[in-house]
Amino acid sequence: MNETIKHLTERRSVRSYSSKQITKEELHAILEAGSFAPSAMNRQPVIMVTVQKQEVRDKLSRLNAEVMGSDIDPFYGAPTVIVVLADRTVSTYLYDGSLVMGNLMNGAHAVGVDSCWVHRAKEVFNSEEGKELLREWGIEGDYEGIGHCILGYGNMEYPQAKPRKEKAIIYVE
Repeated sequence: MNETIKHLTERRSVRSYSSKQITKEELHAILEAGSFAPSAMNRQPVIMVTVQKQEVRDKLSRLNAEVMGSDIDPFYGAPTVIVVLADRTVSTYLYDGSLVMGNLMNGAHAVGVDSCWVHRAKEVFNSEEGKELLREWGIEGDYEGIGHCILGYGNMEYPQAKPRKEKAIIYVE
């Protein structure tokens, strides 16, 4: 099987992580994969913010949990979070940001790092605390949170694929 197809079909979302941080080389490769995601008319309206500083990571986790009305860690202990934001003034921002999220997760799998897409970035960065983080990070403009791509090394048995949905592929020949 083609190596790319193999990575695409074998990647799974991991929901339990060790505290071991990923390497700078792995992080760089993952971010590069994200930066090469396609975007409509090559507008590239996406910003990726990498968070490895524990106190900021924990703040993001708390803000995300508050959206759910919970106090659990929605990042499952993952030590790295890539916040994906997209410029709302670009009509395709949501799709372009989603493609970046996919490339980040597939890139992570390709270099042996586990990942998961954690939602609620929109709500987090619409909050006053979220907007304050954007200002602290020097991000100006009309950006919406698309997702949190959590990264690390799973400390659980790697998930098996669920059966694919029937009739998800239709051939019109």
